[in-house]
Amino acid sequence: MNKKQALEFLQEIRDGKLSPEEGLLKLTTEPFEDLGYAKLDTHRELRKGVPEVIYGAGKTSEQIIGIVNAMIQKEQTLILITRLSEESAEEVDGWLPSKGPLLRLVYHKDARMGVIGDIPKPDGIGKIIVATGGTSDIPVAEEAALTAEALGNEVVRLYDVGVAGLHRLLRYLDVLNEAQVVISIAGMEGALTSVIGGLVDCPVIGVPTSVGYGAAYNGLAALLSMLNSCASGVSVVNIDNGFGAGYLASMINHKKI
Repeated sequence: MNKKQALEFLQEIRDGKLSPEEGLLKLTTEPFEDLGYAKLDTHRELRKGVPEVIYGAGKTSEQIIGIVNAMIQKEQTLILITRLSEESAEEVDGWLPSKGPLLRLVYHKDARMGVIGDIPKPDGIGKIIVATGGTSDIPVAEEAALTAEALGNEVVRLYDVGVAGLHRLLRYLDVLNEAQVVISIAGMEGALTSVIGGLVDCPVIGVPTSVGYGAAYNGLAALLSMLNSCASGVSVVNIDNGFGAGYLASMINHKKI
């Protein structure tokens, strides 16, 4: 149930089309749907403003299809599936026409994400910039960027502007200073986040990636560097968590004072 559906539901009770007892029954059964292997949180959009997103890793194609089917039945118009394999994407896309001839899954290989439905037009306050230290960080960056776009944000990508060639980043200072939020994504020592944090006047969300040689410890070194940043206004999400960064950036970009 989203906010529009909740308002229509309340109006039905007000107008006598639905009895209070029927309304109470709907409220007690609506908050989640038990699929056995998953409990679909159908009230998340009402509480959070964003419906539930499917985490695809570790789920079978059949389980993903079952969850997508339940979402469609609940009239969810935009469905995101993160960490989705190409094989599962093909199976879900092959099943979708059975629910409607216009339903298709668009698979974004770099982001490892599937999108069912139309990406909305941006309605955020400003721009979200997604910057990476290197090209190897792009998969996580695309997960963050696509998540932010799906939540109604204008996203600007600045890829491969790491501290190994600081002049590359400084060339885009004017672009950085137009941002409402910057998502800084880097592996190795993760220094990019501190540098950006010291240059801009907006929130910076650091995303450490599991990119780097042995002592990078699969992203732990970058995580600790970002957590220890001396730049103010920097927050950090977990290693490789592009989705979490894109979601948080969208919340900031839609928060009107």
